[in-house]
Amino acid sequence: MNQSELKTERSPAEWITFSIALFILTAIISLVGYIWANEKDQPPIISVNQKQTIREVNGQFYVPFEVVNTGGETAESVQIIATLKIASQEEEIGEQQIDFLSGGEKEEGAFVFSQNPQLGQVIIRVASYKLP
Repeated sequence: MNQSELKTERSPAEWITFSIALFILTAIISLVGYIWANEKDQPPIISVNQKQTIREVNGQFYVPFEVVNTGGETAESVQIIATLKIASQEEEIGEQQIDFLSGGEKEEGAFVFSQNPQLGQVIIRVASYKLP
């Protein structure tokens, strides 16, 4: 007997296993291609929101905030500035720096003022960031 006569047929279990493996491989390649094609190289888009709950502890007022990077790239050294204005005068300024903020990431913090922010207006904004 030579090798051509020893040729065996594939069993149904082998065909099913082969089909499942081929399907999984195709799905993985398709997903990688989809992610690569739709990947956005957007610069950081950083927004900051003041939370409503201001608390007072030992005569100091804590103003919580949340900063979010909705862009695609990471931002480093994100600088956030809060200004407390009472009667149209700039009374206090606070500054925070976040080391890095990845795309889609959010961080929380608080500014501490010695005067009551509810007697005036608190303006919180992103002042600057740098790209890694």
